[in-house]
Amino acid sequence: MDVPGGGGSLTPANGGAPASAGEGASLVRQLGLWGLAATGICSMLGAGINVVPVMIQRNVPGIGENVLPAFAFGALPAVLAGLAYAVLASAMPRAGGSYVFASRALGPYWGFVASFSQWFGLSIVIGVVSYLIVPFLRDIAGALEMDGVGAALETGVVRVGLSLALLWAFVWVNLRGLKAYERTVVPLMIVMFALGAIVIVAGFSFNQNDFAAALLAREGAGVPVATPPPLGPVGFLAASGLLFASFVGFDAIAQAGGEARNPHRALPLAILLAVLIVGSYYLLFTAAVYHTVPWEFVWTRAQDQDLTAPGLLGYVLPAGWTVAIVAGAAIALINDLPAMLLSVSRLVFAWAEDGIFPSGLARVHPTWRTPHTAILLSGALASVAIIGSHFAGDFFLGIDLMVTSMLVNFILMCISVLALPRRNPSIAADFRVLSGPAIRTWVCLGGIVLLGSFLVTHTWKDLTADVAAWYFRSTPLWIGVMTLGSLIYIRKMGKLRASGVDVERLFRELPPE
Repeated sequence: MDVPGGGGSLTPANGGAPASAGEGASLVRQLGLWGLAATGICSMLGAGINVVPVMIQRNVPGIGENVLPAFAFGALPAVLAGLAYAVLASAMPRAGGSYVFASRALGPYWGFVASFSQWFGLSIVIGVVSYLIVPFLRDIAGALEMDGVGAALETGVVRVGLSLALLWAFVWVNLRGLKAYERTVVPLMIVMFALGAIVIVAGFSFNQNDFAAALLAREGAGVPVATPPPLGPVGFLAASGLLFASFVGFDAIAQAGGEARNPHRALPLAILLAVLIVGSYYLLFTAAVYHTVPWEFVWTRAQDQDLTAPGLLGYVLPAGWTVAIVAGAAIALINDLPAMLLSVSRLVFAWAEDGIFPSGLARVHPTWRTPHTAILLSGALASVAIIGSHFAGDFFLGIDLMVTSMLVNFILMCISVLALPRRNPSIAADFRVLSGPAIRTWVCLGGIVLLGSFLVTHTWKDLTADVAAWYFRSTPLWIGVMTLGSLIYIRKMGKLRASGVDVERLFRELPPE
């Protein structure tokens, strides 16, 4: 079916897009509102919420009691980027959302930059997440006094093997179709919130006096007096930029635009629901932890120890509840995998559908109706990231690559909202969110300024960090990856033009459904 502004299907004979490589099969619109929302929520929520709000006391030593304000400020550009995504999704509900948005608003190369950066960064993170799940399983085994299991999970072969097994289990779920996918992510999301709620309830049930008494009973020590360095505006911005990374993931909803039921309404609503639900959860979770645990204690211990929310609340909680919190963190990580695999595979599918990537990657399985070759390619790159994380001994490089990629992507989405009415007014006429041009302009300009500030801060921190070699910096690696992607793009675009495709027309119309 077509939507207003969709333009229908084109073939090279009439100067349009190459024919689909799906061999007769196509994507189907089966994802409902809560399946879409779960895709965004599961992509955003991970075990990081158990670590980042406390370990930020080490990364930004002066943050002290300002963690919650920094988290709230970090949410602001995420909300603005979410609104930009919602605006674009309401008019262009297609698979590979961010690629389609930028390519139709700014031109094909900028669409490729936005999405190739995003695909590479998120595919790496899928591998990193798979690799990080195993230590949480080890901690659960240790808390249950299953020391043999815990020791086995520490060995390299077992950790890498189990990480790969978890990854490819969810590759299989994605291959099997949207019904299998939805039956997996929605129940996991519910369990994740139920277990995570233990932290919120416990944090507000106890107070800092309870923590001080428990600390005295366990260690015979009192809460230390902390003297962190001054924070300053730059430090606050750095902290907010770090916490902003926790909100990355709602864009996964837009990538599923070609498979959403009632997409013009469901896609924007799912994006806004995901940002609102996750933002509220993050703020409640962080407030609950610091309601019980004094920031002075966190700051002091974080300077030379790795801390987690379960470990801190373990001072006041029975051991069984601590295990439940750790299990919730593990499920939050596991939830990332199917949702992010769906997201990155649809980007690959969209490139191939437009002819700027090998056509075989646009194939759709005739039975399962999923882009199976694109899913397999994304799973393969994530597998490389698992092996790389193991041999590098550090996974933060993958996280830094993802943050750079997503900041670039979000900035280009805000610019796309501003540019689309001029470049493609017929498509922009279908905007159903922030339909007034003035409010759209202010939202997107605010997003560009804030996201740009975060990108500059993140890049400066990366380039000035003390690392062993240049390839441990995310910025030159990101530039190298984008250079490789650009060479692929230039070659494929040259072939499109040589085959007689009207490239200008192709990228002014939406891909056919």
